[in-house]
Amino acid sequence: MRLNWSDVTPKPLWLNRRQLIAGAAAFAATPAMARIEAAPSAYSTADEPNSLEDITSYNNFYEFGTGKGDPAANAAGLTVDPWSITIDGLVDKPGTYDLADVMTGQPLEERIYRFRCVEAWAMVVPWIGFELAGLLNRVGVQPSAKFVAFETLVRPEEMPGVASPFIEWPYREGLRLDEAMHPLTILATGLYSEAMPKQNGAPIRLVVPWKYGFKSIKSIVRISLVDKMPKTTWNMLQPSEYGFYSNVNPTVDHPRWSQASERRIGAGLFGGRQDTLMFNGYEAEVASLYAGMDLAENY
Repeated sequence: MRLNWSDVTPKPLWLNRRQLIAGAAAFAATPAMARIEAAPSAYSTADEPNSLEDITSYNNFYEFGTGKGDPAANAAGLTVDPWSITIDGLVDKPGTYDLADVMTGQPLEERIYRFRCVEAWAMVVPWIGFELAGLLNRVGVQPSAKFVAFETLVRPEEMPGVASPFIEWPYREGLRLDEAMHPLTILATGLYSEAMPKQNGAPIRLVVPWKYGFKSIKSIVRISLVDKMPKTTWNMLQPSEYGFYSNVNPTVDHPRWSQASERRIGAGLFGGRQDTLMFNGYEAEVASLYAGMDLAENY
């Protein structure tokens, strides 16, 4: 069944965002029309953010190629309007929802989240987004749900990378339910006060800042509430190297390299290495989620 976001929220809370998305479609021609006004989140770091050029030119998005510059070179043809997301599984209001009706207002108020992000490199990105928990609460999480599974768009005619058999498409990721409901876990729709660039996961992507970047799935088309741990792409490819949790942990090495330090993009050739922080610097906020767990075994 195809639904509007208004089916799970009062009408006054979604009208403004609907108008904003319509303006965002004209972003390439008229950038001001896609400008997003948002207040800063209390979880934002004081670290200086990377430049827009850094953030939009050095990416992993294998649907557009495996090189760091491939997404910026190949993503321009991606159609992001119209866009819908299927929400299914163990929820009270399953359906396919039109993203043009995503709303502002509590509890889905968009804010600026200046998060540290880390893969094999580190950046600070000023995301615009809202808590995933707000959306999940609106569709009604059933008591038997234990995990949240996500899928990325597969559109071969616009995504040249999916011709490669390297990955079993679609790209898949997942979180434990308590991770998904944490206020640091957001769905981002923009960065630097602008609509989300296509190479960064337009029009909507996950951001989980205490985990390695590949957990923050891009261009989401499906969110499923399930009772068993879902399959995730990198864990399927190399389970000995990429666990389900993929928390940033400097004390646990990748089998082929140390994870004790990271390279800060934009810091220059000789100033780019820095110590990796436990949970990427968000230990005070999220360590309690893993109390009693062996984090070397549950990597």
